[in-house]
Amino acid sequence: MPERVDKNSACLNGKSTTGTQTRVRDTSPTSGMCPICIRDCPFLCEISLSAFRGREALYPDPRQFGYSTAGALKDFGLDWSHFNIQASLFKSEGIEADSDVALFHNASTETEVAGIPLKIPILTGAFGSTEVARLNWDGLAIGSALSGAVITIGENVCGMDRESVITNGKITESKELRRRVDAFRKFWDGKHGEVVVQTNVEDKRLGVDVYALSKLEVNVIERKWGQGAKAIGGEVRIRNVDKAIMLKKRGYIVIPDPEDPTVQQAFKDGVFKSFERHSRVGFPKQRGFVEDIDWLREQGAKHVILKTGAYRPSAVAFTMKLASEAKIEAVTFDGAGGGTGMSPVPMMDEMSIPTVYLESIVLKCAKILKKKGKFVPDLIMAGGFICETQILKSIALSNFGNGPLVKAVLMGRSPLTAVMKANYFKQLSDEGKLPRAFAGKYGETPDKFYITAPKLKEKYGERFKEIPWEATALHTYLSDRVGVGLRQLLAGVRRWKLHLVSRNDLMALTDRATKVTGIPLPEDIDQESFERILE
Repeated sequence: MPERVDKNSACLNGKSTTGTQTRVRDTSPTSGMCPICIRDCPFLCEISLSAFRGREALYPDPRQFGYSTAGALKDFGLDWSHFNIQASLFKSEGIEADSDVALFHNASTETEVAGIPLKIPILTGAFGSTEVARLNWDGLAIGSALSGAVITIGENVCGMDRESVITNGKITESKELRRRVDAFRKFWDGKHGEVVVQTNVEDKRLGVDVYALSKLEVNVIERKWGQGAKAIGGEVRIRNVDKAIMLKKRGYIVIPDPEDPTVQQAFKDGVFKSFERHSRVGFPKQRGFVEDIDWLREQGAKHVILKTGAYRPSAVAFTMKLASEAKIEAVTFDGAGGGTGMSPVPMMDEMSIPTVYLESIVLKCAKILKKKGKFVPDLIMAGGFICETQILKSIALSNFGNGPLVKAVLMGRSPLTAVMKANYFKQLSDEGKLPRAFAGKYGETPDKFYITAPKLKEKYGERFKEIPWEATALHTYLSDRVGVGLRQLLAGVRRWKLHLVSRNDLMALTDRATKVTGIPLPEDIDQESFERILE
C-alpha cells in the first residue's frame, strides 16, 4: 500500500505555534525559506522572528503563556488513524448474546490501573506549575472527580507557590498544593479515580513527597523522568521580577538573571516581558531508583507511578527493567509532541519517539519481561489522545491474549481545551456575547448548553451549585462523549468489557503500520478461514 508522504519534512520557517509565516506558500523543501527572500518582506518568518527575539522564538507565543497549550506540527508518518477497528457480527463476549441485553450502553468502560479503579480508562494531567493549570484547576480537578478519572498534579507546584512555608530546606506547608488536592476530593466518590502528586528533582529536594503523604494524606506519588514534549526540565514564564528573584533563591534556574541590575532595567523598559524558570533534569541510577521507591512506600505511599518521556529505545528498555525490579505499579510513557506549558517548539516537532512507535517499543519490552517471568507494571500511554477511537486502539494493541498491558491513557491538552473553552463561553454568556449560531442551536445560558447539567443537578441536588461550569464541561467531554463513544465501539467489536479488546480487533491501513506493530493489513486478515467457511 502507498505510504502517506510527510509534508513537513523540511524545517518549517512559518509556524502557528510561534506566530510566524512565510511570504509565499511554495517554500524550499530543503530550508523552508521562500525561494526568493526579499528585503522589504513585511512578514515575520522563523528566521526574522529569531533575529528580533532570539531565544523567545524557540517557544510558543510568550504572550499566550498561561492561556494556551501547544503541540507539534510535524506529521510523524504513523498515528492512530493508520489503523481501523474490526467490526464483528456473530460473537458476543462479556455479555449475553441477546439483542435485548447486548445494547451499547451496557458495555463497561471500567478498568483498574496501579490498583486504582477507574470509571473510564483516562488519567488527566500532569498539570503542574504552569499558569494554565493554576488558572483552570477547579474545572480540571472537579471534572476529573465527577468522571471517575485520575488527575495528576504536576511538578514544581510547591516551589512556585509564593506562600509556601519552607523550613530547613523542606516544604512544611503549601497553600496551592493543598488547594489542588482538596478540589479533587470535594466531589470524589472515594473509590473511582485518585489525585496523584508528581515529583521531579526539585520537588524531591524540597520534600514535596513527604509533605503530600504526611500532611495532605495523598495516596499516590508519581516520580517524573521527563515528558514527550521535551527532554529537558520543566519550564514556565514569570512576569514578575520579585517572584523571579524568589524562585532563584529557592534554587531554580531563572533566565535571564533577575538579580542583575541591567536585566532588571531591561525588564522595566519592556525589552522583554517574562523570565524563564527552568527545572533540572535527573539522572536515574538503578540501585538508587529501587531504593527510592522502597523509601516512598515506607513514607506511606499506597501507590507509586513513574512518568517518563519518549526517550530512545534503549532508555525505554532500561526504564522497564528498573520499573520491574522496583515493582512500581504503573509507568506512563509519553509520546512526542504536545505540551501544556512552554515546551520548545523545535523539540515538540523534531525530538523524541511519537506515540504509536513508542507503544510498540514498550510492548516489546513488556513481552520480554513476561517471557522471563519478571514483574510487568501497568502501562499508561500518553501523547496526543483526544478521543475514544485512539484510546481503544491503544488498549487493544497491547492485548496479546492475556488482557491488555495498557490499562489507560493520559490526556493533557484536551482536558485543558474543554475547560478553557467552557470558561470563555461562560464569560460570553454573562456578557450576552455568545456567537449567534451557537446560542441559536444550544441556548444562551450554561444550564441550557451543557447537556449533562440536568443529570448532575439530579444527582447532586443543592451541591450542584458548587460544581463550576468548567468542571461540568470536562465531565461532559470525558463521560458523555468519550465514555459513550467507547461503549459504542466496544459493542461494535462485540466485546462488552474493556479488558476483552485485543489485537485481533485491529487492522493496519499502511505497510508502515504493519511493520511497526505487527497488525496485519485488511487483505491479510482471516484468509485461512475462507475455504473452511465456504466449503
